[in-house]
Amino acid sequence: MADTADLAGEIIETSLASALARAQLPNTVATDPWCEECGEEIPQARRLAAPWATTCIGCQSLRERRGKHAAR
Repeated sequence: MADTADLAGEIIETSLASALARAQLPNTVATDPWCEECGEEIPQARRLAAPWATTCIGCQSLRERRGKHAAR
C-alpha cells in the first residue's frame, strides 16, 4: 500500500510543480530583438522559447548569479 501512496504523492508533486511553473511565466512578448544588457541580438531560438526574454542567455545567467549571491 505504501508504494501506491508514494507513487500518488510523486504524481501530485510533479503536477503541482508543473502548474506553478506555467503560472509564473510572463504573459508579455518582448518586441526588441536586442539584449537590454549587452546590446547583442538575442538568438531566434531563445526568442521562440522565451518570447518575454529581454536579455541574451549570457546576460540572463549573470543576472541570476548576481541575484542568488545578493540574497545570501
